[in-house]
Amino acid sequence: MTVIRPPARLPRLDLRELWHYRELLGRFVWRDVKVRYKQTFIGVAWAILQPFLTMVVFTLVFGKFAKFPNQGQQYPVFLYSGLLLWSYFSSALTGTSMSLVSNVPLVTKVYFPRVLLPASAALVPIVDLLMASTVLVGLMGYYHTPLGHRAYLAPAFLLLAIATALGTGLFLSALNVRYRDVPYVIPFIVQTWLYVSSVVYPIAALPLKWQWVLATNPMNGAITGFRWALVGTPPPDTGQFLVSVGSAILIFLLGLVFFRRSEPKFADTI
Repeated sequence: MTVIRPPARLPRLDLRELWHYRELLGRFVWRDVKVRYKQTFIGVAWAILQPFLTMVVFTLVFGKFAKFPNQGQQYPVFLYSGLLLWSYFSSALTGTSMSLVSNVPLVTKVYFPRVLLPASAALVPIVDLLMASTVLVGLMGYYHTPLGHRAYLAPAFLLLAIATALGTGLFLSALNVRYRDVPYVIPFIVQTWLYVSSVVYPIAALPLKWQWVLATNPMNGAITGFRWALVGTPPPDTGQFLVSVGSAILIFLLGLVFFRRSEPKFADTI
């Protein structure tokens, strides 16, 4: 006998199905890694050159001229340790937002959990992050900066950035299927988000009221913690960090719910 059940009010994520398609996720990641810098003149060196050149410009503007605080570190080390995670986030956010419209034939002709596309787009920039980390190692050696005693916690703060990028990207990728204005909005979102994140300045340098306001931005907790773990700057405030974690979880869940609600219409709309 067939039992008809009412649909769940909140769409659920079938973890068993995702586990079944885990190899496909790996194939998506490997495919995107291979084509990421294909037919470029200097290839994967862009993964190192982009954050390095940004660090040079920001060091001149914010370190030399504006004299932003650096929490006891040489400003290039302070800046790059935050820029490293930010570069991952901005790349992951852009990639996840475009993941569905960049794979129209797959979305319209083949069945698989569509969430795998933004998930793979969020994982690919980790390769860039690992390669760009070599510059941080060089800077720390040049300025005689010891590795932080909590370096083993850096992946946890990276996970916070992944959750934030993926949650936001799930929302924007689903929205992008219906409204093709999204690609024009993404650069504005990324640029604005940069300046309300503690990349070029420490959040602790702000008035206490604004520290709590900006703690609702998960990237502040992620960058402050990532920097503390790697180069030994002061740790994030516990309360503010918990606010950032809560915001990241909320962003991820809201993005996932919106994505899953929109998913049945992807093939017809895209």
